[in-house]
Amino acid sequence: MRLLTTAFIFAVCLCLGGGALAQTTPPPPPAAGGTPETLPFGIPIGTPITAAHAQQVVNAVLAEAHKHPAWAFAISVVEPSGDLVYFYKMDNAQYASTKISQGKAYTAARFRRETRAFYNLFETGHTYVSTLDPNLVASPGGFPLVENGKIIGAVGCSGGTGDQDATVCGAGAATVH
Repeated sequence: MRLLTTAFIFAVCLCLGGGALAQTTPPPPPAAGGTPETLPFGIPIGTPITAAHAQQVVNAVLAEAHKHPAWAFAISVVEPSGDLVYFYKMDNAQYASTKISQGKAYTAARFRRETRAFYNLFETGHTYVSTLDPNLVASPGGFPLVENGKIIGAVGCSGGTGDQDATVCGAGAATVH
């Protein structure tokens, strides 16, 4: 009788355990939205920007910034790897802007897109972006520099609001074709 009771309890536990297991199985992940044929930011890498060319980019940023006498920026130009090629800090630019401008340029170069794209993702609740790279800066004001369809570097500006940074930085990026 005792063996029969033990077998019965075992069978009940097995059934209940199996049912509980089926209830805790996670649902399948949602569809990823399809698989595109091309990479969305698959810009090929070209010859890295030279210091002389980077200075021209910075000069365009300065020309735009000087249209607004109260604005002051730190301006960084990097090659496609994100390594610094040229840096300029305007008088009265805040000290924190030095590293921020470098981070924006790094982000725009390494991810081959404007840093505003990451800002927009954060603003819409996609915080996973912070897991992509510990040096990523998700703030407007970083632009890839694309010449003849290839990325040659990026420019990052910091010192104002994100929109001010993007305004002056965009003027520098527009000089590269």
